[in-house]
Amino acid sequence: MAAVSYMLILFLSFPFLKFISLGSAQKILCDDGHGNYTANSTYSTNLNTLLSTLSSNTQIEYGFYNFSYGQNTDTVYAIGLCRGDQQPEECRSCLNNSRVDLTERCPNQKKAIMWSDQCMLRYSNYTIFHQMETSPRYYMWNTANATDATQFNEVLGNLMKSLKDTAASGDSRRKYATAENATGLNFQTIYGLVQCTPDLSQQECTQCLDGVISEIPTCCNGKVGGRVLRPSCNIRFETYSFYGATTTLDPDPEAPPPSTNTTSSQESDNTTIIVIAVVVPTVVVVLFLICLFLYLRRLKARKNLPVKEEEEDADEDEGEIKIVESLQFNFDTIRVATADFSDSNKLGQGGFGAVYRGKLPNGEIIAVKRLSRNSGQGDTEFKNEVVLVVKLQHRNLVRLLGFCLEGRERLLVYEFVPNKSLDYFIFDPAMKAQLDWEKRYKIIRGIARGLLYLHEDSQLRIIHRDLKASNILLDQEMNPKIADFGMARLVLMDQTQANTSRIVGTYGYMAPEYAMQGHFSVKSDVFSFGVLILEIVSGQKNSGINNGENMEDLLSFAWRNWKEGKAINIVDPSLNSNSRNEMLRCIHIGLLCVQENLVDRPNMTNIMLMLNSYSLSLPIPAEPAFYMNSRTRSLPEMQSWDYNSRETGSSEPILKSAQESENEASITELYPR
Repeated sequence: MAAVSYMLILFLSFPFLKFISLGSAQKILCDDGHGNYTANSTYSTNLNTLLSTLSSNTQIEYGFYNFSYGQNTDTVYAIGLCRGDQQPEECRSCLNNSRVDLTERCPNQKKAIMWSDQCMLRYSNYTIFHQMETSPRYYMWNTANATDATQFNEVLGNLMKSLKDTAASGDSRRKYATAENATGLNFQTIYGLVQCTPDLSQQECTQCLDGVISEIPTCCNGKVGGRVLRPSCNIRFETYSFYGATTTLDPDPEAPPPSTNTTSSQESDNTTIIVIAVVVPTVVVVLFLICLFLYLRRLKARKNLPVKEEEEDADEDEGEIKIVESLQFNFDTIRVATADFSDSNKLGQGGFGAVYRGKLPNGEIIAVKRLSRNSGQGDTEFKNEVVLVVKLQHRNLVRLLGFCLEGRERLLVYEFVPNKSLDYFIFDPAMKAQLDWEKRYKIIRGIARGLLYLHEDSQLRIIHRDLKASNILLDQEMNPKIADFGMARLVLMDQTQANTSRIVGTYGYMAPEYAMQGHFSVKSDVFSFGVLILEIVSGQKNSGINNGENMEDLLSFAWRNWKEGKAINIVDPSLNSNSRNEMLRCIHIGLLCVQENLVDRPNMTNIMLMLNSYSLSLPIPAEPAFYMNSRTRSLPEMQSWDYNSRETGSSEPILKSAQESENEASITELYPR
């Protein structure tokens, strides 16, 4: 067979995907956007263990492997999918080769994928099972053109539609189809292949393949061969046979057995008469007995029904008890770990209680929060809330490991974060030197990602209500982790409503509608986040800034200087001016977050968009919320900044009047969904 010339292109939706080519049939993507792991870490060990199992499991003979291994944030999820014509030993060999190549080329990325001719292998630190994923996608096409592109494309489209329907109707072991279609006298035969990961439903497989097939004109219009690959499905077509016979699966145990008919028509008629004569009386008797049984059962329904409900509730309670038991620490273990809650192990004191450093018998370092004893919750409510909060897992949240109940003692056990809290660095004249602008900007974005998860992406919608610098912990790489994000649920149940009579938080960070009226929402957290941004940029506490002989609160100071076109005065003098535009943009975002009217404040989705898109024009903020409510702004006198320095070639921002920017205020249609 003559050599086939191919062109390829990879469509990347995100800048953190790294593309590696190992040859014409092997392509690897290393995803830096889902975090990295280090050699000999728990995640690394779990990954190697899982991939070894994946490529050596002899119990699976149909070419689809989906396993997970590990616990909590170190859990690894992997999928291996072989082409439907691969024998089990060929499949495992392909997966094993992919395992070696993938871990060598992506040595520390927690998420990666590799496609080859015979198989696909992918893994992630987030679940990928039963998830229809459309990106990244990869195109590959033959450089040769069809003689009659119009007719070729028409025949190809019909072939792909037929294969799509066949593959989508497959069972949970395989969704795969191949076929050939003669295109007429002017063309060679077209050979086609389509495949989905069989964990997709029929509808999801159909939807995925529809999307892939619709990309053929973009990828390989009029070409005699091409491939479109996605994580959840793929297609390929050629004018030569590139696949073998589909391997045989054992009969689906859920499918009904095939029926046979070997009787003649006369025998069938006689059998029908006999069946009617026997079955009809039998059915009548059976229906009578069923009615009698239901009548007697109904008479006893009031007595039997509660018993049944109690049994079902007992089964559910037993499952919950097992979950709770796995999270509950022995009090003596925690007491010994913290040296009986000694002052030498005390890390800090907050509104909800003191925090202690501890060391478990296995050597793991933990942080223990000893809650105040004035909680209004019962033990059962408290346990249920712990189970919910433990499920919240994000790299920018401090991980809750479990709890302990002993008499009136209520302890929460967290992962230990070594670098103390943000306020320890940002407000100390000596320590703040360790936080250059790059680190500060990373901290701002990390906090925003954590809040976005709490507000929109987690199983629960959590409103923090006490977001402040001392509740932002920093790990070894100075990555921020939000702490105390479950306190409102774990301690004060009445605060989970839209209004509360018990205000918990820190003045200066509180939104005015919460501090004065007890109304809270996600926009309350946005206000606190805005104060944090201004503190991080300025290196000053929100409580007050020396302005000659007068003291001025941070929000007033920032607003006054921004309105006068002197926003650079807000920036911490210890920072160099290399990233001035980025700093000024953050001040602008911070002022948008602390506006008095909560409707005017952006949500966390829009804030992430503002932080990631430097060319997006920002709306003009209104005067921030002052508790004295001295509203003296005059919009025509205000100025806004354009931070897109690429338009001018200068590092200096451009001043524009508010009137020029009035129609640029809306970004509510820019949700990155």
